[in-house]
Amino acid sequence: MLDLTCTKPPLFTSINPKIGTAMASGEQKLPPETQRLQIYPNTNTGVSPFWKEKYEREAKRYWDVFYKRHKDRFFKDRHYLDKEWGDYFSGGGRKVILEVGCGAGNTIFPVMASYPDAFVYACDFSPRAIELVKMHEDFKESQVHAFVSDLTADDLCKEILPSSVDIVTMIFMLSAVSPEKMPLVLQNVRKVIKPNGYVLLRDYATGDLAQERFSGKDQKISDNFYVRGDGTRAYYFSNEFLTNLFKENGFDVHKIDVYCKQVENRSRELVMNRRWVQAVFRVSDGSDSSSSKEAEANHLDNHNIDKEINQNSLNGGLNDTAVDLSEGVAVDMFGVLPSKNPKIVAGKRVLELGCGSGGICSMIAARYADLVVATDGDGFALDLLAKNVASNIEPLLLTKLTTKRLEWGNKDDIESIKEVSKGGFDVIMGTDVTYIPEAILPLFATAKELIASSGSNKDDNVPALILCHIFRRVDEPTLLSAAAQYGFRLVDKWPTGISTELSQSIIDNWFVDNGLKDDLPSTALNILLFHKG
Repeated sequence: MLDLTCTKPPLFTSINPKIGTAMASGEQKLPPETQRLQIYPNTNTGVSPFWKEKYEREAKRYWDVFYKRHKDRFFKDRHYLDKEWGDYFSGGGRKVILEVGCGAGNTIFPVMASYPDAFVYACDFSPRAIELVKMHEDFKESQVHAFVSDLTADDLCKEILPSSVDIVTMIFMLSAVSPEKMPLVLQNVRKVIKPNGYVLLRDYATGDLAQERFSGKDQKISDNFYVRGDGTRAYYFSNEFLTNLFKENGFDVHKIDVYCKQVENRSRELVMNRRWVQAVFRVSDGSDSSSSKEAEANHLDNHNIDKEINQNSLNGGLNDTAVDLSEGVAVDMFGVLPSKNPKIVAGKRVLELGCGSGGICSMIAARYADLVVATDGDGFALDLLAKNVASNIEPLLLTKLTTKRLEWGNKDDIESIKEVSKGGFDVIMGTDVTYIPEAILPLFATAKELIASSGSNKDDNVPALILCHIFRRVDEPTLLSAAAQYGFRLVDKWPTGISTELSQSIIDNWFVDNGLKDDLPSTALNILLFHKG
């Protein structure tokens, strides 16, 4: 079980993305200072203007794909709403509630169960999400009006009478909107909320573990705004930004707090330190009320003081805070449900390239592999990696997992790794390590030196090199050309399988949910499977 503690700010040894660097070297005759290639540079360029525009233009499609895959299973029903905000829902007669970004209905149906007299408007800009709401067993047209609406463009007054809504709920919704368009959402909401109405908001806060994972990758769109591996986006709010946003659009702060919560998923043996902001806003009456000033004094000036909540244990499901797609794919691939998955790493010797400070794939693989070596070329990242490994896996697994320095193409490092596994490695894997052009040849050269020379005739026992990535600066033909130079042969790729050796794609069988290949856009995640020779 992972043993992490959330602090102010989160501990640098918590599981986070590859904030470290994987280093590679070219030809040995070059001077050492020209060999070192930084896979995760200290300052990355982020998402290109082309992709920024594409993610914005196709936001609806990415969320539609999300709900096609997950349906109503990704987020748990939010029964905590009554406990957190029951005072706002109760009393004063029948409440009219608007849930913006309703998704599959994980908010509205728990609210309806607690307050059966309430009437709920539910909108989302994903048509598939609205279909899921209407298909829910508790959906009743007499209690719920669900409709598709893009709040940055569509007028809510076409569906809802002006000044008729008592409560607006925004649960992990506003973060999916680009910050430039957030004022349009609030201005739209202000048209339909009553003068004494409330906006109840819960959303991601700066410093959340998911934001830490993004920090070393080219997934930054703008300050605190990132794109996930599946094309959906997330903004991480500071209290100051959120307060100013609402005040500039006609709302006063009633309450605002930042929470830190340790979430444990026992079935996946993962613990995540999550941070979110929880706030209540009221329509401004144009005066500087004492309650608004008090809220700012108590919460804004102390916005770095987190409220610590007792650990929440999840038995197999996910909470209302999303796990990044790449992490879920890694878990699916490397053995959470071995009874349903081919055992890609079971009983094998595994090498992870450029794993940074997280080493999540290596720690998962250690549950089933005979030997796992997690490597990186950056000393600082390697130190953090060693601490994460020591803190976050069971003592018995520590005997199977080791961390080693590996600068791609460095003969001394390669020889040191060979001493750990003299027969080479059955599986070599790299996650998001292929977007520096100069590092590609050293990567394959290193893999050639370290991969096992032989295996059985069965496909799952042939030594394999697995690369998972989003195509950015290095395209697929470049990777395949480099692979061929060092004797690697592409036998399958995903999402589009090419396997000619088997009647069914090899990679398709790695996933618990084989429908996944149909649900993700090809730009989101790619997997290449190579065999030697």
